[in-house]
Amino acid sequence: MEGHVFGLASFFLPFVAFPLASLLRFRDLKGVLEREKAALGLFISLQEPTRPMREEEASGGFYQSELWQRAYPKVQIRTIEELLAGHDFDLPPRQSAYQAASRVRRPEGEQTTLEQLAG
Repeated sequence: MEGHVFGLASFFLPFVAFPLASLLRFRDLKGVLEREKAALGLFISLQEPTRPMREEEASGGFYQSELWQRAYPKVQIRTIEELLAGHDFDLPPRQSAYQAASRVRRPEGEQTTLEQLAG
């Protein structure tokens, strides 16, 4: 079984390969990345990447963020184990699309009893 996830945004393309990660599937991601003109490609695998996959990752180049003034690897590989251990993808910080609402404080008072309502 193989999974692909595309179209979340033109900024990055996640690609999930399971159960077998391969250099061919990784190169597929790089091809889609170029075709879709996405800034970053994220490859998630159940297995450790092979040496050729790591070499392809290293040769993928960088995305230069003008806003954050730093470069991010254009193609990144993570295993499920790495992600569960907290080793996330190296991505530019994202701002929330929503502003947090201020907490509504109700005035403190006494709760009305049934006897008071029947009154």
